[in-house]
Amino acid sequence: MTQQAAWWQKHGTLAQMAQATVALLGFVAILLQINEIRTSNRASSARSAFLGYTDLAFQNPKFAQPDYEAIKAASREERSQYESFVSYFLYACEETFAAFADKREWQASCDYDLKPHLPFLCEKNQAQPAYLATYGADTQQWVKTSLKTASVAPPDCKLGKT
Repeated sequence: MTQQAAWWQKHGTLAQMAQATVALLGFVAILLQINEIRTSNRASSARSAFLGYTDLAFQNPKFAQPDYEAIKAASREERSQYESFVSYFLYACEETFAAFADKREWQASCDYDLKPHLPFLCEKNQAQPAYLATYGADTQQWVKTSLKTASVAPPDCKLGKT
């Protein structure tokens, strides 16, 4: 003998299902919000890093548009400062590439600023291959592609005609 469910049993079950659905939607909304916050923080951090690089370039124009032969002939301290400048530049570009992968203007800006540093990066990579390994695979590939495109290669590591 089958007993028919009372009206409150049917609606109680529906209410429980509705409550579970609302809870699930709330959980999904929280996950989406966390992801949006993470993306926003990454973008803010990348902008801050690139702004820091821009400020550093403004304060050190001799490193932003370097005479690499003069820097090589300079003191150990100045060579170290230049290496740090280039390292900060690569870090800033790496951060912007990760945060703004879909925005080509960031890539173009970094490409433009990279070119005068290619002789240094060529020599550094030849003498200490581990230097570029401190950056992500995308940054390493970007530098290597830029070296090839600009015809900068060992042993002389000079900018070619492009």
